[in-house]
Amino acid sequence: MRNIRTSKTKLRMRSTLGFGLILGLSACATNANLSTGPRSVSIENGATPAAAVLSPNMNSLIQRTSPTYVTLIITESTKSSGARKNEILAKALTSGSGFIIDPAGYVLTAGHVALKLGNSVEARNSNGKIYNGKVIGVQRSPDIALLKLSNFSGTAVSPNSTPCLAKGSAVFSLGKPHAKGDTARIGQMQSMSFGRPVSYNGFGYPDAMVVRMSTRKGESGGPLFNQRAQLSGMMVSTLSDGKGHSLNLAHAISADMLAKFACSKFSCSSSWRRLAKSSYRNCKA
Repeated sequence: MRNIRTSKTKLRMRSTLGFGLILGLSACATNANLSTGPRSVSIENGATPAAAVLSPNMNSLIQRTSPTYVTLIITESTKSSGARKNEILAKALTSGSGFIIDPAGYVLTAGHVALKLGNSVEARNSNGKIYNGKVIGVQRSPDIALLKLSNFSGTAVSPNSTPCLAKGSAVFSLGKPHAKGDTARIGQMQSMSFGRPVSYNGFGYPDAMVVRMSTRKGESGGPLFNQRAQLSGMMVSTLSDGKGHSLNLAHAISADMLAKFACSKFSCSSSWRRLAKSSYRNCKA
């Protein structure tokens, strides 16, 4: 996750927000390989009363959504020097999270995870199988990327029919914090709008959902689901105060932004096309 530091500890979710932002890198380079074997997801109950709403059903919700979520390692191809200069070596760049939006192997993640067109992808699915693929689309704002996995066989997310989530509604994310296992985080909606654009190292977003949830590096690009296990957004950054203390708040890119980007890159399904015609701006406060 991107770590966004604010100069104030109290946030007002209004279009007039005026505090400064200090942005930190979150998608770190990695030389770790994706582990194999079936996925085990730990559950962290962060938000109350959202935890009370979701906790009794989390095992069922994870069973439904875990097959749609992948962990990612992004690499680039470089030529070595010396006698073996013609051989192609894979250089690990970043790791992150993503989710399947089409059974043909199309995956969405954050742009700052994928970095650039043509990068190679290793994606681990819930059954432990590793799929190879390529980055086929990158958008810097909103911070989204599209990946295509080869010979993929699996389950895609079911998108919510609307980008709107009511304030206080229970949500949960799936992601893999660096050096930790797969994690489901329970949270609740704070606002559909942050009220201002955010940028970091050439990436960012014109606006974002604000979720009461404490996320970690490595969870960028992970899916955000509502309590019906429908895809409602994508996690991109976490917020902290000017001293680096967590505010237990995170940013997610709304489902309509995801749909607009995805449907501009390939022939998406009818449910994604309908979602692409909507806008989070029309959601009630």
